[in-house]
Amino acid sequence: MNATPRETPEYSVEIRELVKRFGSFVAVDHVSLAVKKGEIFGFLGPNGAGKSTTIRMLCGLLTPTSGSASVNGFDVATQPEEIRRTIGYMSQKFSLYDDLTVDENIDFFTGIYGVPRALRAERKSYVLEMANLTERRRSMTRTLSGGWKQRLALGCAILHDPPVLFLDEPTSGVDPIARGAFWGLIHDLSETGHTIFVSTHYMDEAEYCHRLALMYKGKVIALGTPAELKAGLVSHSLLNLDVGDPLEAMRALEGLAGVFDVAVFGGGLHVMVDDPTATSARMRERLAERHIAVRKLEQIQPSMEDVFVAMIEAEDRKVA
Repeated sequence: MNATPRETPEYSVEIRELVKRFGSFVAVDHVSLAVKKGEIFGFLGPNGAGKSTTIRMLCGLLTPTSGSASVNGFDVATQPEEIRRTIGYMSQKFSLYDDLTVDENIDFFTGIYGVPRALRAERKSYVLEMANLTERRRSMTRTLSGGWKQRLALGCAILHDPPVLFLDEPTSGVDPIARGAFWGLIHDLSETGHTIFVSTHYMDEAEYCHRLALMYKGKVIALGTPAELKAGLVSHSLLNLDVGDPLEAMRALEGLAGVFDVAVFGGGLHVMVDDPTATSARMRERLAERHIAVRKLEQIQPSMEDVFVAMIEAEDRKVA
């Protein structure tokens, strides 16, 4: 007889002091968070931060070293089979069979996920329409572009209509246009009540999430909505500096009064300052002394990448 989940009326995922060690290496270090039902929850961080390890524990694929977590009310350590039956999972590798057609892949996964025979035609029709794959249903999967494979993989992951969907770096290696279309599908799923737990190292994708956790070296270093995390930088202003020699300009601005941080951003620099007017004047003077031409210097609103870089550098300063 299957164990029944404990009551969790508000949260689909709950994590409490979760730890995963591999020998002496701590991959996940006392992570705690909760994800509400119907929420798109972004799990951000650089490669190696511990995102995938955390997701594998939540999917019942790895046993925690210590701490606890539940998904759909089921405990990850003692009820992994129940968890696997009630979630969808998609990785960056898509887990598709290239020698099958789109139709055949969907048929295969309806069997794998145990979709009742009476519902298979309905679920298949829904997935083809949701992913806009009807015109490609007889195409061999190996002939599809990365974006279309991504849509098919998402469709296969939700064939059994799971209440919680885990997406582990699902947009890695996919072009920006396809990434945008994919996030449109995610929002459609969220609006129908599905909880989406998605990991990514693309900072621009953070804007699509209802809430975010920023993970670094196994720890969650920030948690909140995109607006809340950006508001954490309100004590400083952000300047965009376009110069002929960004690296030389970075060296020139080190230690300048009013400059808290300088980071390479695209072909220029993002500079965190206290007083944008006074500090801009000092910056122009210092750069002129070093014969560095300033093409543009303007105040801008911080992006999630700016927030993340600032938080990582603050975390590194704690250790130094």
